[in-house]
Amino acid sequence: MSAGDGAGLEGVADFAGVPDAFQRLWTPHRAVYVGQGQAAHDDDCPFCAAPGRSDDDALIVARGEHAYVLLNLFPYNPGHLLVCPYRHVSTYDLATEAEVAEMASLTQVAMRVLREVSHAQGFNLGMNQGQVGGAGIAEHLHQHVVPRYAGDSNFFPIVARTKAVTQLLGEVRQAVADAWPGTAEPATAGAPTDLD
Repeated sequence: MSAGDGAGLEGVADFAGVPDAFQRLWTPHRAVYVGQGQAAHDDDCPFCAAPGRSDDDALIVARGEHAYVLLNLFPYNPGHLLVCPYRHVSTYDLATEAEVAEMASLTQVAMRVLREVSHAQGFNLGMNQGQVGGAGIAEHLHQHVVPRYAGDSNFFPIVARTKAVTQLLGEVRQAVADAWPGTAEPATAGAPTDLD
């Protein structure tokens, strides 16, 4: 196909590589996240920086003495939370007993709050340890709390390999923070109470 024939488009077969069954949803904005995710120093670590920012800016929903809870910037499902120690430590076995205990307690509260706010029907809890273990930010320990709903693994993510996020992160953060015991914030006017 020449540039002068008016078509101006190239078919998939014209590109190098082996065709596969996946459609590509290009997300170049994630390059910043991935680059930060492999930070080597505390001052470059997003989980070390978050507590020094406002709760709104950092998407923090609750702060404890040894750990805190924030929304995942790239959620698997609405309400996907991360529980992190304040201390820059990479793996679970390096965490102190106080950090482990508070992370466990905050995880329990997170589950209760997500059941209340978004009517979660189940949860995936997990920690990927180390870069080869799948941790996006391997240098700072964090636990995922992913609310699950009947039908959340429908044709869209399975067939189209695309995830739909139905609510803005700021709205989700406000709803979860408002429902968190002992730390209720003034509700934002017009903010929805459900995450789904």
